[in-house]
Amino acid sequence: LSNRRMFARNFVLIAMTTMFIISVVKSSLALSLGLVGALSIVRFRTAIKEPEELAFLFITIAIGLGLGADQRIITIVAVLVIIALIILRNRFLYKPTLDQNLHLTISSSKPEKISLDQIVSILEKHCSMVNLRRFDETDDIIEATFLANFRDYQDIENTRSELVELSESVKITFLDSQGTY
Repeated sequence: LSNRRMFARNFVLIAMTTMFIISVVKSSLALSLGLVGALSIVRFRTAIKEPEELAFLFITIAIGLGLGADQRIITIVAVLVIIALIILRNRFLYKPTLDQNLHLTISSSKPEKISLDQIVSILEKHCSMVNLRRFDETDDIIEATFLANFRDYQDIENTRSELVELSESVKITFLDSQGTY
């Protein structure tokens, strides 16, 4: 369960860092073998939960590699370009918003009082995206799990209050899917 938009934000950083590393290592077999060793240690010894962590770790390795290879000018230029890219990206392209995916589970022990259509119509009213992931219905219980994208906290609260009004037996669970592996 990963957020593709958050993962895609790191492509330019990783591409710039890779270009920087290749320009440092291209003339030395020893540097390229050292890089393979360093990256294998990072791969097997480091628990990385966010894609952005991997991009920053890769940038740090590139800086160490450039300075260690005594290529200060290219390292300083590359680091300044990457830092400028990070600042521009965070300031202008990706404004922080709540706009996040939540796993929403709705269950009711009295399915005759609540239907999937009622649930979906409430969710579509308050969510920018609704995706049904699982639906279980028996004689005793109805349970639906959605991936829903809410624009702000007020939409979450409005959804919750309207779902509770459907039936007194409604149980609602919101789970942040960001960072869930």
